[in-house]
Amino acid sequence: MRTEMPVRLYLNNVGKSFTMHLQGGTVIPVVEKVEFSVNSGECVVLGGPSGAGKSSILKMIYGNYRCDEGQILVTVGDEIVNIAGAEPRKVLRLREDTIGYVSQFLRTIPRVSAEDVVAEPLIAQGTSEEEGVDKARSLLSRLNVPERLWTLPPATFSGGEQQRVNIARGFIAHYPILLLDEPTASLDAANRAVVVRLVEEKKTQGVAMVGILHDQDVREQIADRIIDVTGFSAEAAA
Repeated sequence: MRTEMPVRLYLNNVGKSFTMHLQGGTVIPVVEKVEFSVNSGECVVLGGPSGAGKSSILKMIYGNYRCDEGQILVTVGDEIVNIAGAEPRKVLRLREDTIGYVSQFLRTIPRVSAEDVVAEPLIAQGTSEEEGVDKARSLLSRLNVPERLWTLPPATFSGGEQQRVNIARGFIAHYPILLLDEPTASLDAANRAVVVRLVEEKKTQGVAMVGILHDQDVREQIADRIIDVTGFSAEAAA
């Protein structure tokens, strides 16, 4: 008998539109009446064609986009926080200890080594520098980043190497909620398999994940549910 896991994330009647101020104030609806929940230990994948609003939903959960309406409720210990109405300082705090984001793009920092870039989120959560760097090296090794590169700044790396550094950075710390934005795009089969294993490990740790994955094989391996976001389009909601 399967034990029901607690809800970690809940989107309630969320809507988003963009106003084109340079085009006479034209309003372009993106999504309306978005409603779904994600339990601990579950990976929910957002499906639908490009332009359907998948990335906008992910960015609203992370606090990059403001909601026009609705609630995005996150369980933080015994507290429930509405990201849609949270102050910027609160959103930044959530990004430190509650909501992680894994993408295919790395914002490189000059003169900071790859192992330090990867270790930084874990150290920020209170882990010692030595332990953080050790774990960073382990993840870089798992993702097949050559050891000779670990002490070099990722700004000098190839696009694929930077992507794997970014994946390691996204997975190293413990976040109760993890957002996956095409982390396997452009990866070879061996490194896609590593990402699948990392996701499975996070599931066993009780992490709630929301992802965008166009790779069908990876999606089928990690998705517990697929939500078709075309059901949240303005036309569908009308």
